[in-house]
Amino acid sequence: MESLVKSLLASGAQLADASLERLLPSAETLPVSIHRAMRHSVFAGGKRLRPILCMETARMVAGTGELPAGVAELGAALEMLHTYSLIHDDLPALDNDDLRRGKPTCHVAYGEAIAILAGDALQTLAFQTIAQLSAPATSVVEILGEVAIAVGTGVGRSGSIDTGLAPGMIGGQVVDIESEGVAPTAALVETIHRAKTGALLTTAIVSGGLYGLGSKPLAGRNDAEIIARLRTFGEKIGLAFQIVDDILDMTQSSAELGKTAGKDAATIKATWPAVHGIEQSRRDADRLIAEAYAALESFGSSADPLKSLAQYLTTRTH
Repeated sequence: MESLVKSLLASGAQLADASLERLLPSAETLPVSIHRAMRHSVFAGGKRLRPILCMETARMVAGTGELPAGVAELGAALEMLHTYSLIHDDLPALDNDDLRRGKPTCHVAYGEAIAILAGDALQTLAFQTIAQLSAPATSVVEILGEVAIAVGTGVGRSGSIDTGLAPGMIGGQVVDIESEGVAPTAALVETIHRAKTGALLTTAIVSGGLYGLGSKPLAGRNDAEIIARLRTFGEKIGLAFQIVDDILDMTQSSAELGKTAGKDAATIKATWPAVHGIEQSRRDADRLIAEAYAALESFGSSADPLKSLAQYLTTRTH
């Protein structure tokens, strides 16, 4: 499984980077400051997990063994949205971080104003890219709706969070900010993690599934059940991913992480280990991955790539 993960990460990152290179304005395109800032953050060395999850889900659902044509552009759009969120998350008004992926954050390198605009521009370009996907119009509309809800404030879908906050990255960020300095509870931590981090990971999988379904319509197929299974898988691995991130923040150095370590504890952030402890957090992440596996049982061996990626999320060290 380790060799499969390495292959998926390498080939997937290459495909995502090639699409990002095509879609992003060059460093010489006017106004150069904003385009260089966008490229600085996009090409800062991310793992491209969201594009890879999106592409592999599309491959599994399409059922041909090949990536559906054009799905790499959808993956690139999701990476733009992820990068936009990181640029804004690092700003002085939010997490105030100087290091991201081992490099100076966007506002450190280009100034706060350009960093804000670079994040805005990446978000806009992402939706432009999705609107122009080579997919049936109905699929494009479904994907646009799915992604917009995932990155918003949680309005538009009931979601599956017991606390009542539907998945939404910005909504999760707001709750995270407003809960700083407050003693974390299990419900609060789960709300933040499912929304702030889990929403975009889940939508990467669901949107990839929608793209795969649109690439090869089949009579008698239960599309709603397929999407429900994919959403469960995404929600489980999204929460597991953030739990592991919390553990790493407490146990790894800044050099190992590629970002400032220990900030969560220093600001009394709502994290999983703060509520449950590190050992229970590790057990919870393992349990969530097992539950995610179960959601994909009906796909048989074609789900092996996604399962191996899910396992990677809980064993990574940075």
